[in-house]
Formats: sequence, structure tokens, C-alpha cells
Amino acid sequence: GRFATQISAGEYMTCAILDNGDVVCWGYGLNGRLGNEDTSTIGDSSGEMGDDLESVDLGTNLVADKIAVGYGTVCAILDDSSLKCWGRNIYGELGIGGTVGTGIQYPTPQSIDLGTGRTAVSVSAGNSHTCAILDNGSLKCWGYNSYGQLGIGTSGNGALMYTTPQLVDLGIGRTVISVSTGSWHTCAVLDNGDLKCWGHNVYGQLGLGNSIDYDTPQLVDLGPGRTAVSVGSAYAQTCAILDDGSLKCWGYNNLGQLGIGTQVNHDTPQLVDLGTSITAVAISMGKFHSCAIIHNSSLMCWGNNGDGQLGLGNAGGN
Repeated sequence: GRFATQISAGEYMTCAILDNGDVVCWGYGLNGRLGNEDTSTIGDSSGEMGDDLESVDLGTNLVADKIAVGYGTVCAILDDSSLKCWGRNIYGELGIGGTVGTGIQYPTPQSIDLGTGRTAVSVSAGNSHTCAILDNGSLKCWGYNSYGQLGIGTSGNGALMYTTPQLVDLGIGRTVISVSTGSWHTCAVLDNGDLKCWGHNVYGQLGLGNSIDYDTPQLVDLGPGRTAVSVGSAYAQTCAILDDGSLKCWGYNNLGQLGIGTQVNHDTPQLVDLGTSITAVAISMGKFHSCAIIHNSSLMCWGNNGDGQLGLGNAGGN
């Protein structure tokens, strides 16, 4: 009798919030990413897996409002606005402090200390780092920082990991309305509509016109008079919905995941042609493909279709 109200898919696994606020996860259970003591795979070969699903123990009388699945980590914002995460913690991506190292995992939800009196509004989990928007509009990130993806002004040797939430400086008086983590980069939409990105940039995924890594937030030029409404990031590419409903994407494009008619990488925002009078409402990105909900609630997808992930009734091609 249960149905899903939210869903988030990560690497080899999926989690859903149900109508009663419970969280259930299924798929590959390595590192405890399914949120229970069983680290095996859930979901049998017949596809009849309903009896195998267990609700994640979020705590007494607590239910989930939002959920984000990363590579091996899951984070949920609960109805009391607290944040709990579980799964892989090799790089400190759970944000619970302490030591990190190969093999460390937490198969049950762990409470994240966001600071005195602070609660979470939104959360995004990447390959090995996590970021959360707090109730005061500030942004904190934690985990792996090899390319500066935490945005705190450090990167590389001696600054590889931060196991507790770190405050990101987005500019005087600025707050965050949307954040998205790629594999090793991060982008955030600010309260004034600015889009800032930071971290790994080898494919131009920061949209800055170069391939230089940045360890502090950098302003992305979206075009004259244009501002961002929301942002999505994946492996090494980024897309933003703009204030006029248009969609721009940039970064890695080996399989056409930018949706611009080529398979050439771009280091500045490129307009996606959705069709005449069609505007974008929401964007979600996989490793090598992207999907957008448009104004009439239809769905459009593009990029790699080798396993039929575009839902077009075939497989193969881009």
C-alpha cells in the first residue's frame, strides 16, 4: 500500500522516500550504502523484490523529507531538519569527523553536526564529497578535496580530506538556493541568480572558458542579462536552467550528454535546443546522459543510450 514521493539514483543503487516518510534503498549494498546491516545486493533476479526492502532506521519518530544518493553515500534530511548520512566514508564524505581510510563504512544513519543551531535545507552527494545548504542560506561541504571541490581555498597534497562540514565563502551577503555536486566539482546557484562553480575542470565542467582547477567559487558567465534558476552536475559536465526557461550545458561531451548536436567538449555554457517555445523545468544527469522535464510535463533525454537509458525503445547510439 505504499508509494514513493521522492527518488534518488546513484552508482548501482537507488533510494526512495515513501508516502509515510520511510526510506527504502535497493541495489548494490557494498559499504552499507543501503542503510542497513546487510551489505549484500537487494533485489532478486525475478524483479520481485518488494519483500526484500527494509525501511532505513532514521531514529525514533523521525521520517525523511529529502534524500540524495552519491557514489557510495546516501544522505537524508529528516522532518526535524537534521541531516543523517550513511554508507562509504573512505574520504570523510559522511561528515561525521574522526579518521578516514580504506574499508571504513557506516551501514546505519549517522548524525551530521552542521554547527550550533544550524539545520539542513538541501543536500547533494557526489563521488566522494557532499554539500548541504543550511537554514541560513550558507553552504557547507566535506569529504574528498583533491581538486578543490569543497570550495574552501585548499586542494591537493595536505588538503585531501575534510571529515567535518566546512563553510564555503560565496561572497559577502550571498546565500545559496541550489547546489549540485559532480564527481569532483561543485556548482551553486546564489540568491541573486549568479552561478558559481569550483573543483576539477579538466573537461571545462566549471564553464569558465579554461581547464584550470579552482578551489574557490568562480562566477560562470551565462550570457547577457541571464541568471540561473537551478543547476545539475554529473561526472564531468554541468547544466543550468536559466531565468527564461532555456537550458545551457557544458563540460565533458564524449557521448553527446550536453545535448548540443556534437560530441565535442565545451568549456563555456552552450545552449541546448529543446525545440520551438519549449522551456525546461527540471534537469537530472547521469554519468553520460541527461534528462529534462519540460514545460508541458513531458520528458526529454539525450546522450549515451548503450543500455537503453534514454527510454526511447531501443539501445545503442548517442
